[in-house]
Parts: sequence; structure tokens; C-alpha cells
Amino acid sequence: MASIRLTRPTLEVLKVLLAATPDDPAWGLRICEEADLGSGTVYPILERLVDAGWAVRRAETGEHPGRPKRYFYELTAAGRLATGEARERKPRLFGLRPAGDGGAA
Repeated sequence: MASIRLTRPTLEVLKVLLAATPDDPAWGLRICEEADLGSGTVYPILERLVDAGWAVRRAETGEHPGRPKRYFYELTAAGRLATGEARERKPRLFGLRPAGDGGAA
């Protein structure tokens, strides 16, 4: 599995992908809005995550009148594992307190 540089924008995108569920998937514009990042930042990050095997992209199926087709992004098992390892190494970047820092996250 390829390594991803965990910059603050990349971590923000990963947080959105971690919060997404099969019933409420993440797509490009939603990721931009929730991560508070522009599309010129988010889409290259998503491409790197897909290329590295951390995420998969799938096209929306069914009707979508009045708007372009959405592409949904989901972390792979490898991506979830790598993100979990990053959370353990850099908990503050994920808004967590390190273990033994006066409380559970």
C-alpha cells in the first residue's frame, strides 16, 4: 500500500470519509463543504487516496435530474487501517487527546 502524506487538508478529508456511512455516503462537494476546503484541494487528495488504495470511488446510479452525476468515495479496509494508525500516531491532528492525557477521546 502506498504511503500518503498526512497534511492537515488530507486529515480533514479523511475525517469526512470516516464519518460517512453506506446510507449517507460522501461525495466531492459534500467533502469540500464538511472539510471546509476548496475543490482544487479536495479532488487531488481524493485521487491520491484512490491511487494509493486507501479509498474507492463509485459513480452514482439511478436518476439525478438537474445536476451532474455524483461520485461517492469510501475508505477501503486498508485505508481505514492506515487512518487508524495515523490517529494513534497523531491523535491531536484528529481532535483527540493522546492516551494518558487526562481523559479518553
